[in-house]
Amino acid sequence: MINITPILCRAGTMDNYSYLITDKQSNISALIDPSEVGPIVTVCQAKSIKPQYILNTHHHFDHTDGNLELKKLYNCKVVGNEEDKSRIRGLDISLKKGEIFHIGSSQCQIISVDGHTIGHILYYFADSKALFTGDTLFNLCIGGIFEGTPEQMWNSIQKIKSLPEDTLFYPGHEYTLHAAREALYFSQNDKEVQKYLQTAQSRLAQGLPAGPFTLGEEKRCNPYLSAANYEEFLQRLNY
Repeated sequence: MINITPILCRAGTMDNYSYLITDKQSNISALIDPSEVGPIVTVCQAKSIKPQYILNTHHHFDHTDGNLELKKLYNCKVVGNEEDKSRIRGLDISLKKGEIFHIGSSQCQIISVDGHTIGHILYYFADSKALFTGDTLFNLCIGGIFEGTPEQMWNSIQKIKSLPEDTLFYPGHEYTLHAAREALYFSQNDKEVQKYLQTAQSRLAQGLPAGPFTLGEEKRCNPYLSAANYEEFLQRLNY
């Protein structure tokens, strides 16, 4: 089981989320997608934690910018998809899709999700019911399709939808309010979507992340996850 601390980085510009995770049994810690060094070091110092790993979901700079400096500071290992080994800064440990990686006694499954990029992966901690989705899945929306195809993104979303509905997911950006308009439009102002947004707005007003939400909630409220088939998915993407 892991403890999870969200860390807002690049606030006001890209509004990235990095995450500090700590295995409860061993106290071994890892950082997920460290986009900015300052806020991460502040949190680590406050908790007296020296992370042993950096887990990258994909190669984009706003998810890897902190890799080299944090690696030097904490002497930690950078982990990522073997397909991204030439694009992730400071990569030490290359993972294959479907592989199991351990943070202390906590294990995570590596899920391949091409679409936003080729080589994007998710980290799924089944025992902790936690999924780190990078730029593939956000609250009420999905990531832009930069390197992959709509079909690849659709297939990746089906993998996410197949996971247990009580899984909490942790996205790589705070886009909830930006995505609200389309979510309300496609759902025809569904009451559950309205409730979702009320919860998100309340959390944001307290200076917290909008989530986490469960995959069950997301499947019902996110217009890209609730699309009935690939054709409807394409229509919602405006392809």
